[in-house]
Amino acid sequence: MAVLRMADGPVVTVGHVKPSRPDFQVVGAFNAGVATLEDEVILLLRVAEMPLQPESGAVLVPMLGENDGELRLVRLSADDSNYDFSDSRVIKGYDGSYAYLTSMSHLRVARSRDGVRFVVDEQPAVFPTGEDEAWGIEDPRITQMGDQYYITYSAVSSRGVGVGLAVTRDFAAYERLGMILPPENKDAMFFPERINGKYYMLHRPVPKSIGAPEMWVAESPDLRHWGGHRYLMGLRPGHWDGGRIGGGAVPIKTDGGWLALYHGADADSRYCMGAALLDLADPARVLARSRVPILAPEADYEVNGFFGKVVFSCGAILAGDTIRMYYGAADEVMARADIPLADIWDSF
Repeated sequence: MAVLRMADGPVVTVGHVKPSRPDFQVVGAFNAGVATLEDEVILLLRVAEMPLQPESGAVLVPMLGENDGELRLVRLSADDSNYDFSDSRVIKGYDGSYAYLTSMSHLRVARSRDGVRFVVDEQPAVFPTGEDEAWGIEDPRITQMGDQYYITYSAVSSRGVGVGLAVTRDFAAYERLGMILPPENKDAMFFPERINGKYYMLHRPVPKSIGAPEMWVAESPDLRHWGGHRYLMGLRPGHWDGGRIGGGAVPIKTDGGWLALYHGADADSRYCMGAALLDLADPARVLARSRVPILAPEADYEVNGFFGKVVFSCGAILAGDTIRMYYGAADEVMARADIPLADIWDSF
């Protein structure tokens, strides 16, 4: 696979992002939705922040108050046997369930004229609000239709992870349209045009009893009300995508079909990117699927970080005969890789 990573490494790091408040630190700027606006490349970053931690044995975690919606810090004892603090991303209860996230994410805009050097806005673009986003908002995907950009994202709270929707024309003002899929669901994105008069969406339900985290297709007359859910594709045990899969970048239209770049994790939680080719007239029909990853965590900043051995794309651009993929690396930074379309076809 002729993958061309940027020679200087990540295009956005935590050092490029100003914390949203003085008592917070930025621990990740990653998993960005991607769009073009006039002559700029836009990255809508997932910015993860956590409180500056006290020197004592306490642990501070952020969340929105259930009653007032105000950001508050919950103080836990690091010695409390009721909690498991071993995962850098989440604090689990004694029964293994999620009790808190260690950080809270919001969405922040980064802009570039050359697609390499980005300037990050100083303030959040979209900040979590309400009980359904009490633990943060994550992993946006951006679909442009006409002059509007539709942003699907994960809305996280103690109730689970659902899919929220916002829309903008300029990445300056945003209209929040609420939750379009309830928990437990994520990795949702719209196709960039109607197909046979209907809008389509990829999404990833997360069954808790029977079933596995696999990809589905849904349809809608208006982008707000979704039905016609159909199973798309599932896990391949023993392969690079045998542990979990989910949509990545917004599908790209090609002569051969819809190119759906998706992420897959193996049994050891090593996240790679692959591709599937979907029928142009019936996107629930899989024509081909990557035998091997098109991008795997190999560079130091992909292998080591907040949560290592992860490459995870939420957006890509078709540049001639090349896929320009922007992706989160190790749940910490944003990177770019250019991959020839011919190599992606060869992965099928």
